[in-house]
Amino acid sequence: MSISPQPGPVTVRVPATSANLGPGFDALGVALTLYDEVTATVVDGPTRVEITGEGAGELPADESHLVVRSMRTAFEALGATAPEVELRCVNRIPQARGLGSSSAAIVAGVTLAQALAGKTDQELALEIAGAIEGHPDNVAPCVLGGFTIAWLDDEHRARAARMTPVQSVQPVVFVPDVQGLTAVARAALPATVPHADAAFNAGRSALLVHALTADPALLYAATEDRLHQAYRAGGMPGTADVVRRLREAGVAAVVSGAGPTVLALSEVPSGFDLGIGWIRHNLGFDSRGAHLMS
Repeated sequence: MSISPQPGPVTVRVPATSANLGPGFDALGVALTLYDEVTATVVDGPTRVEITGEGAGELPADESHLVVRSMRTAFEALGATAPEVELRCVNRIPQARGLGSSSAAIVAGVTLAQALAGKTDQELALEIAGAIEGHPDNVAPCVLGGFTIAWLDDEHRARAARMTPVQSVQPVVFVPDVQGLTAVARAALPATVPHADAAFNAGRSALLVHALTADPALLYAATEDRLHQAYRAGGMPGTADVVRRLREAGVAAVVSGAGPTVLALSEVPSGFDLGIGWIRHNLGFDSRGAHLMS
């Protein structure tokens, strides 16, 4: 029997995320203290979306909005009838910058659908969100918070293990005024890589788990990558330049997700010159992940 959704309203808060962290391509990610908040109310129709902040005037304001589409997918998975809704989105996560804005929208939709259907299940939320996104590296920290290792099981379902980063690490993101597209960044990757490079990244990924949870002195070495960043550099020369200069200054800097944002996991020298068109955000690690607000 189909479940009838509650009328709401319900509000979810979802964090920005940074994936890859250098060597952990499509596997490692962290949740950051920068948030979107989305409120959903069931209405007679039609579905409508109000957006303030990032993406206002650019993102769709109807049923084609990613939050709405994700809600409908989640309702179907839950055996519930998908209602028409009014969404109010307060967006603070920069769009198409490598900070998980699409994953945040997907997780917001899944979480809201669960709430309206009277269910709370993080494992199922991760599974549904991972299926929508196609890879779980951003949706995992968005759902769970903290630092996550994500993978797909034998049935292609998203799974993740959550850890807590050491408190002394204070992430900094440098956001440019240009956007990037994940599809374009993925298209720049070769179909195969040398075995030596794959082995290098496997070792650095393992080291990064230890460095970020126990020994941050190792973060510089642990964030070295040979799998994806160099191949994408030609499409993001400004990003590649900032990463290079930060690393030359001894900073554990990487491309955030598919870019073009840069993530630094160790102290940035005071007065570091980013150049024109970059904004610095001093953030922390979010520990809660997606959660309903009372």
